[in-house]
Amino acid sequence: MGDQIRPLQPGEYAPAFTLPSANQEGTVSLASLHGHPFLIAFVRGLHCPFCRRQVGQLGGLQPALRAAGVETVVVINTPVERARIYFRHRPTPAVLLCDQDCSTHRAFGVPRAEFQPEGSREQPVWPYRVSMEQFEAARINPTGELPEALHPMAANTVLNAQDGFELNEVDHAIVVSHATQLVGHFLIDADGIVRWVHIEARDGPNSLSIFPNAAEMLAAAGSLRR
Repeated sequence: MGDQIRPLQPGEYAPAFTLPSANQEGTVSLASLHGHPFLIAFVRGLHCPFCRRQVGQLGGLQPALRAAGVETVVVINTPVERARIYFRHRPTPAVLLCDQDCSTHRAFGVPRAEFQPEGSREQPVWPYRVSMEQFEAARINPTGELPEALHPMAANTVLNAQDGFELNEVDHAIVVSHATQLVGHFLIDADGIVRWVHIEARDGPNSLSIFPNAAEMLAAAGSLRR
């Protein structure tokens, strides 16, 4: 648990990165984006139906963000080959980058939930020290698509079945390695400085998969002009 770091805050510089793109040729780096404001979202892998929906939302918002002078970048925790196959059939105008190790998620300080050892007497501190009881009690229905609020893992199962999405071996491997990765959104200005941050589930596991809406992201983009 000691390797957890805090999310980047407004006024701090974004860290350098270079990642392969699933819908462009080659790689995209912080240096290549320099000089243009951009919204960058770090999401979980394709196994997460809520993250697939967020990619769709960001793609739909891309024209409005671009009109505000802001590019849209999504970093998905899925190997690039797998992502290219999926998004070939579900294209997005957002710049789609792949990080199967969550290295950039971590560089930007996007937390992941860490479970306490069984029998630990430490006070849980979400998301850095999470008791299994705390997580098991969580119930979510962030998009209103479920008949009732369900445990996050059950919600994923229901929506994946509803979507006809079957996890393959690659997806299962990502789940094993990064199932508790949280989602983060950062607005970066033309000089590479963070201007706005939204981290998933700040209040605890009952707010998992609640992401910023279009109005919030457009308001953040508009604030760059002030």
